[in-house]
Amino acid sequence: MTETVASLRRKIAGAGDLESVVRTMKAMAASSIGQYENAVHALDDYYRTVQLGLAASFRQNASATTVTSVPQKDIGTIGAVVFGSDQGLVGQFNDVMAEFVVQTLGNLPGKKIVWAVGERIQSRFSDTGMLAREHFALPNSINAITPLVGQVLIEMEAQREKGAITQVYLFHNRPKSGAIYTPVSQRLLPLDNLWRRDLAAIRWPTNNLPEVMNGREQTLSALVREYLFVSLFRACAESLASENASRLAAMQRAEKNIDELLEDLNRTFHRLRQSGIDEELFDVVSGFEALAESSTHLAH
Repeated sequence: MTETVASLRRKIAGAGDLESVVRTMKAMAASSIGQYENAVHALDDYYRTVQLGLAASFRQNASATTVTSVPQKDIGTIGAVVFGSDQGLVGQFNDVMAEFVVQTLGNLPGKKIVWAVGERIQSRFSDTGMLAREHFALPNSINAITPLVGQVLIEMEAQREKGAITQVYLFHNRPKSGAIYTPVSQRLLPLDNLWRRDLAAIRWPTNNLPEVMNGREQTLSALVREYLFVSLFRACAESLASENASRLAAMQRAEKNIDELLEDLNRTFHRLRQSGIDEELFDVVSGFEALAESSTHLAH
């Protein structure tokens, strides 16, 4: 189909409008990445503080009963909290995560239950043989993460009290330079002797060893609650940062493609316009020559 100057002008205008939309979405993704990454950095320090508090409590209170040990033969049902994405323009974000979850849990014995954070990621488990519970809605801001974490913790505790699950694994994407993000997992529950020994082995940062003065059991319980809370909160924040990093990369690719398209359209537009001008000049010159020749014949 032969392009006209008018059709090319419309295409150039449409590509320009699309580029404005892409730039806006790019700016929004970059801004979102910043707030989620800042939250993750702040949580790193808090997470370390909670770990140190737990380590101090375990060293001092070797007979703590807050954590329980599950025999290796009693595997039971595994619950998996999986963070995905409900927004578009994130590439293979949900597919990569679902494949990672299936592969990781597939190596573990026992029945699996999935709590999906996000409707789209839940649909990826329909043909895997894993029981998908009711999904949780993804938060759209930092302030919305806390209510989500509270809902997840309540559901986990309810299922544990009923004996429906004995272990909980946490799956999410973590930001990574170069690769944008990478899927990771963490065993969240049970808080058994192995978990306790790992924490007790953490070196205290100073030579002044800490001591829990009063309410040791209450202090340990509070630290465990904070540990679970901050683990889920950080996983959610890292997942959202990864999602927006993926979207930012997609917008950067789209912007590059639109720039190349605009360059090609403008080149074609100018070539076609110049061709039209050349034709008009040729007609003028031809008409002038015809008039000149006619005048010469009349003169003779």
